[in-house]
Amino acid sequence: MKRFLMIMLVLFFAITTMVAQTSKRTIIHAGKLFDAKSGKVLANQTIVVEGGNIVSVGSDAVAAKDGDTVIDLTKSTVLPGLMDVHTHITSDPVFGYAELGISIPKEALVGAKNARTTLLAGFTSIRNVAANGYTDVALSEMVESGDLPGPHMLVSGPAMSITGGHCDNDLLPFEYHAKADGVADGVQNVQQKVREIIKYGATVIKICATGGVLSKGDDPQASQYTLEEMKAIVADAHRLGRKVAAHAHGKQGIIWASEAGVDSIEHGSYIDDEGIATLKKNGTYLVPTVYLTEWLHDNMDKIGFPSFLRKKMEDVTAIANNNIAHAIKSGVKIAFGTDAAVYPHGLNAHQFNTYVNLGMTPVQAIQSATVSAADLMGWSDKTGNIEKGKWADIIAVDGDPTVNVRELENVKFVMKSGVVYKNEYAK
Repeated sequence: MKRFLMIMLVLFFAITTMVAQTSKRTIIHAGKLFDAKSGKVLANQTIVVEGGNIVSVGSDAVAAKDGDTVIDLTKSTVLPGLMDVHTHITSDPVFGYAELGISIPKEALVGAKNARTTLLAGFTSIRNVAANGYTDVALSEMVESGDLPGPHMLVSGPAMSITGGHCDNDLLPFEYHAKADGVADGVQNVQQKVREIIKYGATVIKICATGGVLSKGDDPQASQYTLEEMKAIVADAHRLGRKVAAHAHGKQGIIWASEAGVDSIEHGSYIDDEGIATLKKNGTYLVPTVYLTEWLHDNMDKIGFPSFLRKKMEDVTAIANNNIAHAIKSGVKIAFGTDAAVYPHGLNAHQFNTYVNLGMTPVQAIQSATVSAADLMGWSDKTGNIEKGKWADIIAVDGDPTVNVRELENVKFVMKSGVVYKNEYAK
């Protein structure tokens, strides 16, 4: 009987200790708080975090209890964690034939490095759209389990492509008989490929609907997948619970992809009035990746950017910004995506200023990387704003980014799922 009582006593203390640990709170005092839904900046707000989620937000005072952690951000502007819906987290700015020297193991390690860098830059969620060897799937699993620091992720594995298309360009000649993992042609084969990619862990599907810029021998304006093939891809992906992102520069590919039901058009360089009308009719998001051209313009000589890609980059850049500005002004839904890896990871926030230069207000630019990005990713119930029930994904900067959006280029505080990864205010 005595032994039984001792066991029960040990269990009682173990259970009470577990309860105490799980009920531990973090209280954040925010001098200013950006409400992404309303676009307003609220003064003197208190955020209570428990178990990785936000349990309350408001102006009422919250008394700290024993064991609570209190974080003073009263001199800062606090925002929801930022989201980048177009990254290549397992790659760095390496182009042309140099890409052939990157092994799958090295790509996985590069991803681990870039995931941490991206998180510390204030991006607590990303959508990764194309990686070799399912390295992004493995990375997302390691981050999700807590073994590596990084953002929440949706990951595509290999991008789907027609034979010889933008996402099948490996630069090798015929005798190697090389083919990218995501290549599939014809309705039956693309259906099978969608199922295969999902089998190996993809949580979003990426397709290449047109030619690209950073590939050899194809035309960014030329359509690649047919309308029928894309309809088949989208039908299977949506039925299996995955959204579809379509790389598309050219007008016809943009229209066909939207009509096929994709969830987002990536890049959209040659979008015109007809394309704009199609995206608005179908509710398709546009993800303009526009900062990268600024970075490449300033750095292509330093990084040895291949000459055979320069002409394509110059041709697309000459027209893309005007078209994107027109799409923004016309009211197309915009989600923030950067194509990180074409420029170094961690500079993602530099694109906010580019969006503003193309016609967005700072508030609209921030919303594209919060509430709008969350909507596109299907995560509106989880993230995108600081409110009760959402993940405790929270950042802070010195100034007011709704006045000067470049404040987001220097994030001083980063919390993801209630864990503080960066706090320069505590120094």
